[in-house]
Amino acid sequence: MRMLTIGAFARAARLSPKALRLYDELDLLRPARVDPDTGYRHYAVEQLEQARLVAWLRRLGMPLARIREVCALTDPADAAREIRAYWARVEAETAARRDLALFLVDQLSGTTEREPTTMLTLRHSAHSDRGRVRPVNQDTAYAGGRLLAVADGFGPAGGPASSAAVEALRFLDTEAPPAGGVLNLLEDAVRAATDAVRDVADGSDEVGTTLTALLWTGSQLALVHIGDTRAYLLRDGALFRVTHDHTLVQSLVDEGRLTPEEAETHPQRTLLLKALTGAPEAGTGGAGSAGGAGRSYDLRLHEARLGDRYLLCSDGLSQTLPEDTLRTLLAAAHDPATAVTALIDAANEAGGPDNVSCVVADVVEAVSGEEAG
Repeated sequence: MRMLTIGAFARAARLSPKALRLYDELDLLRPARVDPDTGYRHYAVEQLEQARLVAWLRRLGMPLARIREVCALTDPADAAREIRAYWARVEAETAARRDLALFLVDQLSGTTEREPTTMLTLRHSAHSDRGRVRPVNQDTAYAGGRLLAVADGFGPAGGPASSAAVEALRFLDTEAPPAGGVLNLLEDAVRAATDAVRDVADGSDEVGTTLTALLWTGSQLALVHIGDTRAYLLRDGALFRVTHDHTLVQSLVDEGRLTPEEAETHPQRTLLLKALTGAPEAGTGGAGSAGGAGRSYDLRLHEARLGDRYLLCSDGLSQTLPEDTLRTLLAAAHDPATAVTALIDAANEAGGPDNVSCVVADVVEAVSGEEAG
């Protein structure tokens, strides 16, 4: 077996030695031999094919955890199917970002030719349930004509904290926000929510809440998100997660140190990296939150389409039911209220280990005389 030094192998595979060391640590591409005295890595020429596959998949943007799954497949046809499925998801997400980019170009340039001729509105339903195990419900769910929100409180005053955060946003439901300044308006509202949580927490960083909210303007939704409450989009039968969890486990998945399957059973899967808390800066310190400086929440616009169905939920749902089940239940329900009931019932039937809150909203055509946001 012909051996190459790590430097020679890196050049042949078009990978850096640093990347090879990371892939070794993640059990993605182990060296064929490690010198017992110096610890120097050597690779077999026969490993170049796998190394090049890893390099190509990284150029596609595939996460390391998924690359490891593809490389573990012994049948090339199975690997091809996995890559095809990954790329189909990327294309769908890219299409959504393309629509948002076109909207922003129109807004900034004053162009109106792409404005929809069909007036749209939201049909919505919301409910929060204590579940089968928790003694109290610390979640808050809200759905109005323009505002959708879910918050999951923690600590001794977690319930009041989640309620205060959502209550601070409810003024957004009273009048149509300006399309050009909707993000600024939402950012101001989140600052007010942060202050409200701090008042409830009375300086304690052991009290806080997550928050995920969508503000409807008539053709797009402005999103604010912090923590591990989630927003999903059901579009054309496919389910997409709109938010990114601010948790320790999600950061390990992003780094390729955990697979999504391993993350589902990780003992620290509920440990938050960011939340609204009673600490001087949101998302710092406290039970269930750590780190983060400056603006700790996510804030962005999301283009909506006729026929879209949105789900906002606490982790009592997302940590209890797999995404395939969420997709099936959302797709089967004929209206938001039916979907909310089916999702909460399914979570409770699965043991109801946590409070569970759901908001489901459909983007529908506004009937004559109906306010369209």
